[in-house]
Amino acid sequence: MKAHDGMYIDGAWRPAAGGDTITVVNPADEQVIGHVPAGTAEDVDTAVRAARAAFPGWAATPPAERAARIAALRDVLVARKDEIAETVTAELGAPLQFSQAVHASVPVMVAGSYAELAATHPFEEKVGNSTVYSEPVGVVGAITPWNYPLHQIVAKVAPALAAGCTVVLKPAEDTPLTAQLFAEAVDEAGLPAGVFNLVTGIGAVAGQALAEHADVDLVSFTGSTAVGRQIGATAGAAVKRVALELGGKSANVILPSADLGKAVNVGVANVMGNSGQTCSAWTRMLVHTSQYDEAVELAAAAAAKYGARIGPLVNAKQQARVRGYIEAGVAEGARIVAGGPESPRERGYFVQPTVFADVTPEMAIAQEEIFGPVVSLIRYEDEDDAVRIANGTVYGLAGAVWAGEEAEAVAFARRMDTGQVDINGGRFNPLAPFGGYKQSGVGRELGSHGLSEYLQTKSLQF
Repeated sequence: MKAHDGMYIDGAWRPAAGGDTITVVNPADEQVIGHVPAGTAEDVDTAVRAARAAFPGWAATPPAERAARIAALRDVLVARKDEIAETVTAELGAPLQFSQAVHASVPVMVAGSYAELAATHPFEEKVGNSTVYSEPVGVVGAITPWNYPLHQIVAKVAPALAAGCTVVLKPAEDTPLTAQLFAEAVDEAGLPAGVFNLVTGIGAVAGQALAEHADVDLVSFTGSTAVGRQIGATAGAAVKRVALELGGKSANVILPSADLGKAVNVGVANVMGNSGQTCSAWTRMLVHTSQYDEAVELAAAAAAKYGARIGPLVNAKQQARVRGYIEAGVAEGARIVAGGPESPRERGYFVQPTVFADVTPEMAIAQEEIFGPVVSLIRYEDEDDAVRIANGTVYGLAGAVWAGEEAEAVAFARRMDTGQVDINGGRFNPLAPFGGYKQSGVGRELGSHGLSEYLQTKSLQF
């Protein structure tokens, strides 16, 4: 794979301040596919200064022109979709078909939505005797994860640019090649120098320096709840705005009136996508006690079909973490009905698609984010019991409800403490706000709500 040996700062690829590098490994075969520079606090400072210098001009750029630039970026992403998919497959391990359908395609939808919103959002409105202006926050420090490397970049950078902010991006160290491709696309789209800047590096060095930098006005972070707490504390000390999209332990609630076969099969598929490395995955399947045994059989059969169809986990540490959770589930008394902790291949960071039965709500596998292809089936007695179980974790990112009648599913979903719920397999909507309750985060991404994260409000009274 092609890898740059510098940082994209102020509209050009520039040498890194230090000589350390990050090795990029293909998780499917454990082969080295590239090296990128490990950025330092000095690199971050250079990038932030470039973003600060570019901010006044970009903030003053008419929204219609910002929209045109984002549309041009979207067009470049479309033209390079095959290269993007191949790069994500190489450094994340996602099957190529999944990379084409999701990793390379969803970011195009999101970029397009912000090209439209930049042109149509009411940045100025009359409220009584006041004129209220929505103005860009300033310089944004964007710190993105590895599980959806391009989508998470676009979901932060596109609304920030639409709002009139400038950006410094620190991508995950496991998937930096996709971020470099995005920087190339920015350059090809003709965005002004300094509006977007890229610093590759590890979180403890480059990420921390970006979060702490006095000239960064907002930190947008997606990742673990533990790191989110640290970033929130750092930002709080400086009274700096944050947007945090963190962990999840989403419940897939199947009510007795639902089509059980469809609900179980779609639920298992939801967890197996991206090898289970999705924060919003429906990892807890809640089934009424009268249908529980049948659901277990259906889930086991569904998971068995994914044995050769899912990719590896991103690295050896993640593989060990997921296998550890599977072993912990057995130790706590849960019953494996598909898969298990044994690695299915000699090379690569693979984990078997695994289904647990006899899971109780207090078990670790029912409370903690595993981030792998593991489904836990939990029985409930009635709807109140199901609500209690669904809401009984520290997370509240996403979920699903299945019922024979839509109104029944909606009534249950309104009782769930979570930011997004899919009703009877509802489709992804790039304009719908995405984000969590409780320890799943602060703020929202996507659509107009995502744009608002990068705006601040000024009112003039007449």
